Amino acid sequence: MRGDSVQTRRSVLLGAGTAAVGLAGGPRSASAQDATPQASPISRAPLWQTAWENGIVYGTSAATWQLDDADYSALVDHEAAIVFTEDDLLWYKLKPTPDAALDFTFGDQFIDLAERRGQLVFGAHLVWDEGFGEEWSEDDLWGMDEEIARDVIMDTIATVAGRYRGRVAGWIVVNEAIDAHEDDGLRRDFPWYETIGPSYIGESFRAAHAADPDALLVLNEFGFETDDEFDTAADKRAKALLVLDSLLAEDVPVHAFGVQAHLTADGFAKKFDAAGYQTFLAAIAERGLTILITELDVLDDDLPADVAARDRAVAVAYRLYLDAALAEPAVAAVMTFGLSDRYTWLQEDYPREDGAPRRPLPFDEELRPKPAYDALAIALENAPVRDPLWTPPRAG
Repeated sequence: MRGDSVQTRRSVLLGAGTAAVGLAGGPRSASAQDATPQASPISRAPLWQTAWENGIVYGTSAATWQLDDADYSALVDHEAAIVFTEDDLLWYKLKPTPDAALDFTFGDQFIDLAERRGQLVFGAHLVWDEGFGEEWSEDDLWGMDEEIARDVIMDTIATVAGRYRGRVAGWIVVNEAIDAHEDDGLRRDFPWYETIGPSYIGESFRAAHAADPDALLVLNEFGFETDDEFDTAADKRAKALLVLDSLLAEDVPVHAFGVQAHLTADGFAKKFDAAGYQTFLAAIAERGLTILITELDVLDDDLPADVAARDRAVAVAYRLYLDAALAEPAVAAVMTFGLSDRYTWLQEDYPREDGAPRRPLPFDEELRPKPAYDALAIALENAPVRDPLWTPPRAG
């Protein structure tokens, strides 16, 4: 299925109406509904194949430091058709100090490995307000004048996207720039907004398009599924559409909208307005944009420490969310933010108060499939068929 030859160009962006490419090797060997936990996840039909039969590209975030773990690397190879650069193209690795030249050591390793495996690459993030190394002070970021800031960010976009031109299926060009409380929907507490102004978004997309004209360019954001202590989901959705309308009116080359989908399991069934969410996704599609689920995982706060109870609740959130989201034909890809609880950002950044290890992903720390895996597989299997956005090399 993977092929023996090295892929030098993994993706061809397919136009609407392109027929799906058939899978080598025929249909799945077993239904996702019939799957039961096994000692080795490699014996299972891969998630990417289940998704691809319905025209969906499935993948995961990953990083070179994680892929040094041979067992985990094998799991990512088996399950994913697309891999998201979790941190290998963030500035703390790419440009660890303000005066450092760009270092592509980790990015090159990541993309070379994906090509050898016949996987697509999803690049992140060209513009963000986080991901900087400890050597970057607030003054380094916020203290630049407009001309210097524009040179720094636009030159970096051009160099990074240009280096991997034709080798990356899509780029998150701007990440987390929307604020539900601002009239125009744009965050003010963002270094590039403060130094350049609101035009930084359009300028960034144009720079990325010039550097890598065949790549899908994505505006990525969170907070659309349920209300939280800061925003209502409805307000965040409305401001996202406002921002998209403004960009499209200026002919900014934004091709897709990324919904991160960081979910919370506790009470999700009551808090998630599936109909409202589907209306939001349909509104994005009506604007001619593709939709990508980019960072799916499920937080298990306020659930008991009991593993079985938490796993059931997490699986319910996966299933309810994906059944609603995948009903929209414009949703072209699903990426979980990691595959295994062995490597989840939630454990480091948001540990449980009771000290119990987080369990937000399809596989546990021992790389064994969990109820979340079954929920994910069933949702992908039951999704309506759609025309594919990308053809993963391993599906040819």
